Amino acid sequence: MPYPENAPLEEWLAREQPEDVLEPDLPIIDPHHHLWDMRGEGAPWEQNVYLCEEMAEEIRASGHNVVQTVFAQCGAFYRADGPEEMRCVGETEFVHGIAAMSRSGKYGSARLCTGIFSTADLRLGAAAERVLEAHLAASPNFRGIRSPFPSDLNAQFQEGYALLGKHNLSFDNYSPDYERLPTLANLAAAHPEVTIIVNHLGGKIDPDADGEAVARWQACIDSIAGHPNVVMKCGGAQQRVGRDWEPPFHMHQRQEGPLGSEALCELLFPFYRYAIEAFGPDRCMFESNFPVDKECVSYRTLWNLMKRIARKMGLSESEKASIFSGTAARIYRLPPVVSGG
Repeated sequence: MPYPENAPLEEWLAREQPEDVLEPDLPIIDPHHHLWDMRGEGAPWEQNVYLCEEMAEEIRASGHNVVQTVFAQCGAFYRADGPEEMRCVGETEFVHGIAAMSRSGKYGSARLCTGIFSTADLRLGAAAERVLEAHLAASPNFRGIRSPFPSDLNAQFQEGYALLGKHNLSFDNYSPDYERLPTLANLAAAHPEVTIIVNHLGGKIDPDADGEAVARWQACIDSIAGHPNVVMKCGGAQQRVGRDWEPPFHMHQRQEGPLGSEALCELLFPFYRYAIEAFGPDRCMFESNFPVDKECVSYRTLWNLMKRIARKMGLSESEKASIFSGTAARIYRLPPVVSGG
């Protein structure tokens, strides 16, 4: 269903030069996308409405073999009442309904939201347990949370964080400030039983960054890559950060239309290569971060970009299987991958 609130973004994407789909049979699990309806909320993103039909059509029209997806926390459909700390459970309830819609097959062969991560305030300490238990009760697809962490990693936060290990849940995290990665590494060392998923290459990715800034980002990546309970989501380099910074290929910077996958690969390859080499393909997963990254690239072109990166790095077939689907399936404990048709 077309929504007028989405029209400016769709009109810009329509200026794209369509690309042929690379390796169309390669199975993909998209381990990071959002769903929301931000109409009337002063939406920070150009895509105001992104629900089951929009995501399913994105996949169908792309031509890529996306077989499953994982929903990523974004503050969608929180409960309007009840205790403040419990309202986030509404997000998992909502996404479980999307998963049921997708499982019907009416929206295509890809299975949406076979994994879900929402949020919980771990600063509550032991009191966070009832929030986690409510998420688990809301959907068998619930796999973990995404939340910030305090810079001092205080005892009460760590008490809440330890509950993730108790319930076999993972911890997704993103901050545009990659300088926080060494502190996240300390958290990984303190709780080796909890899997940490670093989102979006660890922070803001600026293709115009100077050598000193790139070297500092690399050092921060190195600080956390040595912890075996940490994995990296390779994506999100195609996004703006807040309302204040946009990459040079963002729709607000390129009225002529989106860049193609070859040009994006030329700009971003050094960042992707460094992260993948630091973690290894079996601890990395390519992600779409849609519809956030949609302000810079179409879904088809984005997965072409990821395939170009894999090709340029000379990844083997088994390494490609890991980074495009296997790591996501293992980390989020997803059902067996079945290729789409």
